[in-house]
Amino acid sequence: MDQKASLFVIVALTFIGTAVSLSPQADAASYGRRQYYSTWTYHPTQQYHYCRYYYRPTVVTTTYHYHYVISYPSRPRYRYYYNPVRRVYWGRYEVDCHGNAVGYSMLKPEHRKSKLSDIAESDFPSATKMPPVPESKDGELMAAPPSDLPTDLPNDQLQLSPAK
Repeated sequence: MDQKASLFVIVALTFIGTAVSLSPQADAASYGRRQYYSTWTYHPTQQYHYCRYYYRPTVVTTTYHYHYVISYPSRPRYRYYYNPVRRVYWGRYEVDCHGNAVGYSMLKPEHRKSKLSDIAESDFPSATKMPPVPESKDGELMAAPPSDLPTDLPNDQLQLSPAK
C-alpha cells in the first residue's frame, strides 16, 4: 500500500471512530448508568432516612443531577421526592404494608411545596407507574427507589416525630 492510500485509511478509520464515539449508545456506555440511587442514610436531627436519586436528563449529558428521596418513620408507606434546586416536594413513591410497590404519585406544579406539612393528602393523585426521568424528553421512566430502607433507628431516635 502506498503512502497516499495508507493516509486515506488512517483518516477514514479516525472518522469512523469519532462517529461511533459520538453516538448516544456509545456515550451511555462510556459515562455509566443513566440513573441510580445512593444508599440510605439516617439524618439524626430531622429523624428521617434519605438517599439521592442521580440521573442524567439525556444519554449524552455528562454530569448527573440529583433529587432527594426521603422516608419519614411517621409515614412508612411513602418515599417522598424532593428537588433541592427548586426546594419543593414534587411527588411520592408508595409501598404497601409488606414493602411491595404500589406506584408513584406526581404532584401538580401548584401543589409542590417546600414543606411536606403544607401539602394536603388530597393533593396526591392515585399512584401509577414511575414518571419519566426528570428533564428528559425521551420517555425513559425513572427507576423505583431502593427497597432496602433500614427499619431500625438509633436507640436515641426511636420516638416518632411529624414530617417536616
